[in-house]
Amino acid sequence: MAISVDKVYQKVLALANKEQRGYITPQEFNLFADHAQMNIFEQYFYDLSQRQRVPGNDQEYADLVSNIEEKISMFEIRGAGISFNSEGEVNLIDLGDFYRLGNVRVLYASNSKYETAELIKLSDIDKYESSPLAIYTKKRPVYSKYSSAMGSNTIRIYPTPQSTTSSSDTVLVNYIRKPSSPNWTYLISGSKNALYNPSAADHNDFELHSSEENDLVLKILQLAGISIKDLQLTGAAAQQEMTTLQQEKQ
Repeated sequence: MAISVDKVYQKVLALANKEQRGYITPQEFNLFADHAQMNIFEQYFYDLSQRQRVPGNDQEYADLVSNIEEKISMFEIRGAGISFNSEGEVNLIDLGDFYRLGNVRVLYASNSKYETAELIKLSDIDKYESSPLAIYTKKRPVYSKYSSAMGSNTIRIYPTPQSTTSSSDTVLVNYIRKPSSPNWTYLISGSKNALYNPSAADHNDFELHSSEENDLVLKILQLAGISIKDLQLTGAAAQQEMTTLQQEKQ
């Protein structure tokens, strides 16, 4: 369901050059394209939060929530194994494309199955450790999130998982990954024109849902309009985006 990076680029060029408003180079396009894709991607989570706050079971809103969840599901990674240090710390940046954390599951060597860890505030650890009823166990693990020397996306699991030569605990996480950056790859011909080269090793299409193609074009046009100092182009693209959003809400 990927969106062709070349198709989007050609649409952007056609609209930007319709009235000789300027040429958008491949380098500029790739920068604008990555920014536009992340902007749309991050908007999913804001929209989902807003829609889920609507009370009742109105079918219209239920459909919108399902549509957003479908778009997000394309980036869900389940059961990714990840390493931990001797303190039970996990650096989520090790996942490379990490964006948002889902469930954390731990399989202690002494257990027969994975247990889902509960997220608690770092400031509440002392409360858990001092209460016989609330204390975390290998049957009821917990984890906290904070920044450490390992990085800004660090979690720590309690009880501390262990890795030894004789036995090893295992940590699995579900998470949302970031979409990979689109890249319109090209060759330079004798006339110094950039020729599309889809066979390049670093070529990459957009990863968003196919329904986002028009929004991508419009957002890139807005960025391009700023770049070529064409406020009319920027305004036209913004107006079209507003019209599209209004139609989607009807």
